[in-house]
Formats: sequence, C-alpha cells, structure tokens
Amino acid sequence: MQKMKSSRSAAKRFRKTGTGKIKRNKAYARHILTTKSPKQKRHLRSSALVSSSDSTRIKRQLPYL
Repeated sequence: MQKMKSSRSAAKRFRKTGTGKIKRNKAYARHILTTKSPKQKRHLRSSALVSSSDSTRIKRQLPYL
C-alpha cells in the first residue's frame, strides 16, 4: 500500500503541540498594518490553537502529524 499524501498547504500552516493539539498562526497580520493599533498587532504575533471541531479536518489532511 502506498503512503498517504499530506496536504502541503496544511503542512506549512499547522504544527502539533506536545499534548497533541494543533497550533496555528493568526490571520490579518500581513498588510494594512498602519490602521491597526500596536496592541492588536502585538496579539496577532502570538499563536493560537485550532478549535476542536476544525482539528479533526486538519488531522485528516495531515495523516502523519
């Protein structure tokens, strides 16, 4: 049987934590940063966890994660 292919776009966006949860980066931090406050930009730098309902779909895209 062949190896399963993982979605390359998902592999670049998500990482696994030590407890098995899936970590992601926050959106809205690429451009038009002059209108955003320093507090908002500071919070966008930190990572967040994927919700449990979405994590099942991501785990299906990344079989070896």
